[in-house]
Amino acid sequence: MSELQTKYQNAIKFAAKKHADKNQLIPGTNLSYVVHLSNVAMEILIASQKTETFDTEFAIQVALLHDILEDTETTFDELVNEFGEEIAKAILSLTKNSNIPKEKRMDDSLNRIKELKKEVWAVKLADRITNLQVPPEHWSIEKITEYQKQAVQIHNSLKGGNEYLENRLSKKILDYLKYCVTTTE
Repeated sequence: MSELQTKYQNAIKFAAKKHADKNQLIPGTNLSYVVHLSNVAMEILIASQKTETFDTEFAIQVALLHDILEDTETTFDELVNEFGEEIAKAILSLTKNSNIPKEKRMDDSLNRIKELKKEVWAVKLADRITNLQVPPEHWSIEKITEYQKQAVQIHNSLKGGNEYLENRLSKKILDYLKYCVTTTE
């Protein structure tokens, strides 16, 4: 197995176990959360083929682990021990800080992401691309609209991070608008 395949396998197994321990599913579905993680990793794999000088091994691991601090009992130190400090810091930047007001969390995370290499930016873009699917039925029109506005914020803030993923996110944002309007019959 190549180094990339080994690192992919190690990261996805670690993440799958941690998310399964919390019985985490993709919101609004009965799909295991590892499907979301692998979709983000797939976006990164394709982007890596379309981007010069891209650290694919690093980005794939970050993609597979990106929600682990926010959604599981995993600690920063545990990530450092398993995957190294650079990956742990990348994942920490992608994790919203629950100690600050909710309305400031996205800006804070985006600012921390922008301090790191462009592959971390790419993971954030890929994450939102994969999240702009049919919204869960229980989401209000206000929540759906806010989610779309956050996608625009991510796109604008991370401009210059990865042209391929920026173009993908831009299209997804436009497609998602159909969920942001209510229809009356």
